[in-house]
Amino acid sequence: MMSALRVHAMERHSRANGPGVRFVIWVQGCTLGCPGCFNPATHPSGGEAVAVAEIARAVRASGADGVTVSGGEPFEQPDALLDLVTSLAGTSIIVFSGFTRGEIERQPLGPAILARIDVLVDGRYVEKRRLARGLRGSANQVVHLLSARHQMADIEATPVGEVVIGPDGAVRVSGVDPLDVP
Repeated sequence: MMSALRVHAMERHSRANGPGVRFVIWVQGCTLGCPGCFNPATHPSGGEAVAVAEIARAVRASGADGVTVSGGEPFEQPDALLDLVTSLAGTSIIVFSGFTRGEIERQPLGPAILARIDVLVDGRYVEKRRLARGLRGSANQVVHLLSARHQMADIEATPVGEVVIGPDGAVRVSGVDPLDVP
């Protein structure tokens, strides 16, 4: 039986979270607490537990070019993250993590997760090294191309932010520099 992912929010069509049109999942829960993080509301534990199978169905039904998992901290829910990336095999998958690739590789499920994703953006956000481009919030973060699906030019061409107006009229901003959206 598949697990459930604690979710903060989902966006079915984003252009500011990776190449093409992305289905974005922001997970709930992060113990890293990087000062200046743009998503502090995702830090407390909890969130809505959404079955991985339900998320995978929504991703496939969205028509998006791929999925981006952000946070919170996805690798603090390793069982559900592995279930999700396994269920989305063949789909472009990008994962943002405050953990470094080395730290992830030392986690029990880390190597299995990394083997199933295309791009990892890793490293804690460092406010004094703010970069906000190429999917990196700060200059210390690294974009790891883990498959041949994407090239660095695809990553660099991703818009830094976007404004989304939902069907209910709610306005949301997203991206690595959503406050700089023209």
